[in-house]
Amino acid sequence: MRHLPGISIVAALAVLIPAAPSQTSPDGGSGGPQEAFALAARSYGVPENVLLAVSYLESRWDGNHGLPSVSGGYGPMHLVDGQAPPGPSHHVHGDPRGDETRPRRITVPDIAAVPPEDTLRRAAELTGTDPDVLREDFTANVQAGAALLADYQRRTGGLPGAGPAGWYAAVARYSGSADTSAASAFADEVYATIRSGAARVTDGGERVVLPASPGLSPARPPAMTRLGRVPGASAPDCPKDLACDWIPAAYQRTRGGDHGNHDRYNGRRQVDYIVIHDGETGYDVMTRLVKDPDYLSWHYTLRSGDGHVAQHLRTDDVGWHAGNWYFNSRSIGLEHEGYVAKGAWFTEAMYQASAKLVRYLAQRYDIPLDRAHILGHDNVPGTTPQTVRGMHQDPGPYWDWNHYFELLGRPLTGSPDSGARSVLISPDYAANQPRFTGCTKAGDCPAMSAASVWLHTRPSQSAPLVKDIGRHPHENSTYSVYDHAARASTGQRYALAGREDDWTAIWYLGQKAWFHDPADAPTSTPASGLLVTPRRGLSSVRVYGRAYPEASAYPRRVQVQRLTPLQYSLPAGQFYSLGMTTRSSYLRSMATARTSHRIVRGDARYRQIQFGHRVMFVRAADVRVVSP
Repeated sequence: MRHLPGISIVAALAVLIPAAPSQTSPDGGSGGPQEAFALAARSYGVPENVLLAVSYLESRWDGNHGLPSVSGGYGPMHLVDGQAPPGPSHHVHGDPRGDETRPRRITVPDIAAVPPEDTLRRAAELTGTDPDVLREDFTANVQAGAALLADYQRRTGGLPGAGPAGWYAAVARYSGSADTSAASAFADEVYATIRSGAARVTDGGERVVLPASPGLSPARPPAMTRLGRVPGASAPDCPKDLACDWIPAAYQRTRGGDHGNHDRYNGRRQVDYIVIHDGETGYDVMTRLVKDPDYLSWHYTLRSGDGHVAQHLRTDDVGWHAGNWYFNSRSIGLEHEGYVAKGAWFTEAMYQASAKLVRYLAQRYDIPLDRAHILGHDNVPGTTPQTVRGMHQDPGPYWDWNHYFELLGRPLTGSPDSGARSVLISPDYAANQPRFTGCTKAGDCPAMSAASVWLHTRPSQSAPLVKDIGRHPHENSTYSVYDHAARASTGQRYALAGREDDWTAIWYLGQKAWFHDPADAPTSTPASGLLVTPRRGLSSVRVYGRAYPEASAYPRRVQVQRLTPLQYSLPAGQFYSLGMTTRSSYLRSMATARTSHRIVRGDARYRQIQFGHRVMFVRAADVRVVSP
């Protein structure tokens, strides 16, 4: 047989002769996933620890039940289907600026997605395995990923018999990124995983272990540049070890005297929140949409396949992303490549990059790493009763908040005190697979791990879901993946309202809400923390979506913002967890003139509480704080 340049006969056979597809179950069959990686590594001459680390950074060794990731990747090796139809356009409804004094209508530009590299079919060619098998069969997927890595090793000039340190270029190529810096960042994370090691139980219930190799240092080819920052205003504001581009959002006057697509701020902004979004489209589309001055804006976009980051706004500028001006003016918005309802999963590469970025921003702005300050877009409240129903639902129930906070270095742990007056929602993400509808026109969503629990009016699965008069003023709550009316999510803390058999009750939107919480598979844990309740003499207190000042605080020529309560109320006898106390404020922004921006501060103080699925505010003068 003719030798391929720079490759041994054994490795050439591995590339040119199709490997027989494994007839195993998605969890790795009789040998289990650990043996699947060992077998694939031997078959294609790939160091086993390199293969394991690449897979860990893509999927954490999960098969994900044959379902695609948010970027169309399948199986533990994240083989991307480049022929899959593109997802829907970036979701826009309501006013993303969320300031009724400057209403903003948004139209979504028609931008076609660029198809990704089809690694699924390339791997199918290398192994002679049908793509449908690679989507669902764990062992076949690992074999195909190993074949792809061996092919990249050959194409990048690497030696087939090289040790783990000699596979850097092939690993970087596996990222799918054409950008050298982004590909290098992916490879650096893979080798960091090899040095630290990893172990976990996969979604198939099998344990996989990557032993630590603390002294391993990869041989980086000269062409693979190290991460760096270009001096000047265009340098992105990211951690030094994170691959990050500067792709500026549009900022200019638009029709009718308005401007787009964000507000610039002169000075250092008060930032209390980081808001986690999913973009409902791909990285390529999002980074082009943000350049349109008639569109909306956010601070960072994160890519699924390799965790690459693009920054669009200075962190001290105000993005239009949360639909609530109070939160926009005090937050940094991160859009992640992904979807609420495609039944798709988020890659480990993106989780790790996002956590690294959030840790950096939280330290810089002194933001507590908890669920009262690190919010999903689905936790941001409406501004007025009219806007409550249209608030967004991303990143949705499939975002793994527990794992995310582990990566942030602040695990979501409760209290050892079994008599604590609060509970922290904490279902086992892998085992928790509640029913959702709305992912397809056919009905139910695929069975997938989720971070949410359903809330019922009584301690029974057959009882109706609790009602949200803001979300459903005339209808009942639903099991839709888009409907947060009767859901609590991992890391959210609620006041304990009762227990009965395998059920726990919490105070939620002014009512008692029950969720299944059996002792042998708990979905909550006792938690400590301050609570609020109406002060004595008040039968109920009003609830707000913003912490705006009293009218007397506004100077001349600054329009007074109405203190409009939402349609909810907090009744006497109920308790809600206290997230933070803040002095009232309002940022007045005047188009492109930074010098005319004005912060109005009032004397009134507000308590932020976990009132439903979303956080809301009550006036401090209306409530009393109760110790745990």
